[in-house]
Amino acid sequence: MQTVKKGILLLNGEPYQGKIEQKNRYTVCCDGAYIWAKDLQIDMHIGDFDSSVEKAEHNLVYPKEKDLTDGELGLRYLIEKGCRHIQIYGGGGKRDDHFFGNLQLLLYACRRGIWAELITNYATIYCVDKYVVFTNKRNKTISFAPFFGDVHILDSEGLQYSLKNITLCAEECRGISNCIQKEKASITIEKGVLLVFEVDKMV
Repeated sequence: MQTVKKGILLLNGEPYQGKIEQKNRYTVCCDGAYIWAKDLQIDMHIGDFDSSVEKAEHNLVYPKEKDLTDGELGLRYLIEKGCRHIQIYGGGGKRDDHFFGNLQLLLYACRRGIWAELITNYATIYCVDKYVVFTNKRNKTISFAPFFGDVHILDSEGLQYSLKNITLCAEECRGISNCIQKEKASITIEKGVLLVFEVDKMV
């Protein structure tokens, strides 16, 4: 079986406080993220460098006036490198507009068949558009939100609040604060893109 190439994307939001496993992963650091991540192994440092005066050993410099954010540049670079599983750290906190933009990175990856997850100090966030299985996550709080349009869910298993043949509408909060109740749970989506929040820390 061919091993899926994995990547890590480091962003200049709230510094991630946990351990980042880098073994067999290609790591891209975006601009100012180097301030909190410089002790990690950085394979490529990307951005316009308007947020950091320090640079890593390998740098890819872009002009300050550009159409893509540093996060977009980093994600696309990892995809071009062949990464099919990408973990994003440092994408929450600080500027809310950048956090919203970072959620778009998840959608960009999802629509191209690439698994990307945004891991903050409080939650793991990702997009799904077909089927997702939750394994060994019993009692974990989980929330679902339709992303850019309504989402029709055909079926769910193992959740406290069942989601069977229902539509989550974009202007409603019906999917917030569910709970995984079995060792194996799942959701099957017929139409739309679902934003999933696995809550890791309650505040």
